Amino acid sequence: MENSIIVCPECDGLNRVPNQRLAENPTCGKCKQALFRGKPAALTDGNFNRHLNGGELPLVVDFWASWCGPCQTMAPAYEQAAGQIEPRAILAKVDTEQNPKLAQRFAIRSIPTLMIFKAGKQVATQAGAMSLPQLVQWIEKQL
Repeated sequence: MENSIIVCPECDGLNRVPNQRLAENPTCGKCKQALFRGKPAALTDGNFNRHLNGGELPLVVDFWASWCGPCQTMAPAYEQAAGQIEPRAILAKVDTEQNPKLAQRFAIRSIPTLMIFKAGKQVATQAGAMSLPQLVQWIEKQL
């Protein structure tokens, strides 16, 4: 039986989940919250590395800011994409204003910028807002 390590979006705890049960709404063994909530997890300077290196599923990150019009326009589509993509990947958001170290670390020059990580390594980057179909298509192509 194959398992995947999933980082809890609430408490950042690590959870070993059998792959065939990923679609069965697994919960965190520590805090009992859902591991897949159908919405992006909010990552910070403090918990980003835990999610990047602790989990085994691909991590899709939206780097955004509250003052950014295109970011606000894309936000509902990105949230809907989480519901369609999970549990094949984890979708997360990083507010670049609140987490400048992450914006600097990944050389974010324009927002929104999407990045996909697999096994802790950046494998794809896309700058600019996308519609829901474009988001899902781009993410699935990278998976």
